[in-house]
Amino acid sequence: MELAHKKTVSIVYAAGLFAVYLGQRVLGPGAASATATTLGLVAILAAIIVGLVRGRAAGRTLPMLYLVGLAALGLYFLRTDVPGLLGWRSLVVSMPRMGGALAVLWPAVLLAGTLPVLMVELALTGMAHSPRMDLRRVRAALMSGLGITFALVFCFAICYVAAERNVKADLSFFRTARASQATKQLVTALAEPVEVTLFYPPGNEVAEELATYFADLVRGSNKLTVARIDQAVDPAKAKALGASSNGTVVLARGSVHESITISPKLESARGRLRSLDQEVYRRLVSVARGKRTVYIVQGHEERSASAPRDGNDSGAGISLLRELLVNQNLDVRDLGLAQGLANDVPTDASLVLVIGPQHAMLAEETSSLVRYFQRGGRLLVAVDPEGAAAATPLLAALSLQLSSLPLVNDRIYLSRTHQKEDRLGIVPTSYSSHAALSSQAAFGSQMPVVFLAAGALSKTATPPTPPNSAPTVDFVIRTEPSTWEDKNGDFEFQQGSEERKSLPVAAAVTLRKSGSAEQDARAFVLGDSDVFCDLLIHNRANAMLAFDSVRWLLGEPESTGPINSEEDVPVRHTRKQDVFWFYSSVFAAPALVLLAGWAATRKRRKNKGKNTGENKGENKVKS
Repeated sequence: MELAHKKTVSIVYAAGLFAVYLGQRVLGPGAASATATTLGLVAILAAIIVGLVRGRAAGRTLPMLYLVGLAALGLYFLRTDVPGLLGWRSLVVSMPRMGGALAVLWPAVLLAGTLPVLMVELALTGMAHSPRMDLRRVRAALMSGLGITFALVFCFAICYVAAERNVKADLSFFRTARASQATKQLVTALAEPVEVTLFYPPGNEVAEELATYFADLVRGSNKLTVARIDQAVDPAKAKALGASSNGTVVLARGSVHESITISPKLESARGRLRSLDQEVYRRLVSVARGKRTVYIVQGHEERSASAPRDGNDSGAGISLLRELLVNQNLDVRDLGLAQGLANDVPTDASLVLVIGPQHAMLAEETSSLVRYFQRGGRLLVAVDPEGAAAATPLLAALSLQLSSLPLVNDRIYLSRTHQKEDRLGIVPTSYSSHAALSSQAAFGSQMPVVFLAAGALSKTATPPTPPNSAPTVDFVIRTEPSTWEDKNGDFEFQQGSEERKSLPVAAAVTLRKSGSAEQDARAFVLGDSDVFCDLLIHNRANAMLAFDSVRWLLGEPESTGPINSEEDVPVRHTRKQDVFWFYSSVFAAPALVLLAGWAATRKRRKNKGKNTGENKGENKVKS
C-alpha cells in the first residue's frame, strides 16, 4: 500500500515563489513584472487551498507552512508596493524604523516557510512505500527545518549587530616584508657607509622583526651597519638623528638622514611592517645618492601631473608617475619654452620625459632634444597614435616611426565598460630579455602591462643624419598575434583588409659612444602614453615598467624583481564574476550542503534497513 501524498502541491508552491522572485527582482518594472508576480501569488494561494482540502493529518502541515511563506510575502509588499498603491509615502521614508524592521523580518519568515517544507517533503518521500504515515518522523523533520532556519536567522542577526556596533577582529595573515632583490642590489652598490639606527626599548617585538629584516641586508654589503638604541638611554644621539621618541628607524649617510616611524606596539605596527621593504628602499635611495634632476616636457598638450589633458578625466594625468619619480629621490621639473627648451636642454638633466604630445614641437625644441640625446642624454618618449605626426621628427632621430592606427584585440583585452571600445585595451605578454624590462622578463605573462589605444612602432626606412648617429633599436614588447591595426575604427576585424599579427609597441634605443668620454645615449620609446597615466599605472606591471625603464635610462643596476610587500591585495571581480559569486553563495552553496546531508541520511537509512533485514533472516533460521 502506498501513501496518497504527492509532491505536486509543493512544486506549485515553489514555482509560485520563483515567479514572485522573477517579477520583483529580475524583470524590470512593467507588464511582465506584474504578470509574473500575480501568477506567483495565485500559485501560492492554489497550493494552500489544495493542501488544506486534500491533505491528511500530517499533510496539513505543509499548507500551514505555505501560509507562513504567504505571510512573508505580505510583509515584503507592505514595505514596498502597498503604501504606493494606497497613495501613502513609503515606509522607508515615513517610518524608517518600521521599514528597517520589515526588511529584516520578511526574509526570516520566508525562510521559516520554505526550508521546513523541503525537510517535510524529504521525510514524506522516505515513507512513500510505508503502510502508514509516521507522524513522529514528519514532526522531527519539521523541527529540523525550523531549527536550521532559526540558526541561520541567529547568524545573520549576529553579523548585523557586529556590523552596526563596528566590532571587528583582525584575523588576516601577518608577516614582515622580506628584503627584495632590488633593495639588496641597492645595498650592494653603496659607495659610502650607511648606518641604520633602530630606536626601540630592549626586548621589543617590533625591534626583533626589524632586526631580522636588516640582518638580511647587512650580509650583502659591509657598507651597511645596524645599531639598536633606546631613545631614553641615549637622547643626545636620538636628537642628532631627529628621533624624538622610540619607534623610529633612521638611515644615515654622514649628515644626510631619513627616518621611518613604526610604532613600538606590534598590533599598531603590522601595516607598516607589511610594506617595510618599500619604505626602506625609498629612504635608502634618498640617503645613498644625491638628487638627480628629471625634466618633463610641457607646452604641447602633453600629459601633466597638475591638469588632466582630457578635461574631467582624472585618470588621464601622470601624478602617480611623478610621485614614483620623486620616491626614487629624483627632482622632477617641467621643461618648455619658458625653461629654455628652444635653446638647449639644461645641463643638469639626467632624464627627459616626453609623455603624450598632441601638437608638434618647434623645430628648435626638437633640435635641442636630439642634440641632448646624441651627446649621451636619456629620453623616455611615450606617444599616442593620434599624436604620431606631432612626434615624427623626434622619433625619426631615434630611427623610429609610429603608426597612426590604433591597435585592437578582440580576444585578450581589458574590459572596462563592456563595450567594443574596450578592445583598445590590449594586454601584450611578449617581452624580450632586455635590461629595461627586468621585471617583465622575469615574470612574463604573470605581470602583463596594459596599453590603451596603442600604436605600432617600426624602424624608419631612411637612416638619420649624420650617418654615424644611427642608434641600435631593440623592440622589447610585442602584442599578441591576434592583434590588428583598426583601419576603419569599428573595433571589428575585417578579413582581407586587416591582418592579425604581433606588432612592436615598445623599443629600447641605444647610441654607443665608443672611444668617447661621454656616456652612451639611451631612449625608451612607447607607442602609447596611457601606459603611465594614473588610470593604468595602478596596475603593478605598468608601475614596474615605469620603474625598470627609468632605472635602465639612469644607468642604475638592473633590478631582478619588484619590491616586496606583504600587504593584502584586494580581490577584484568583473560584474559577471560578482553576479556568479553572489548567486553561488546564495543558492548553490546552501543547496550543496542540503544535498550532502540528504545523501548521508539516505545512506544511513539504507544501511539500517539492510541490517534489520539481516537480523530478521537470522531469527527465521534459528526458529
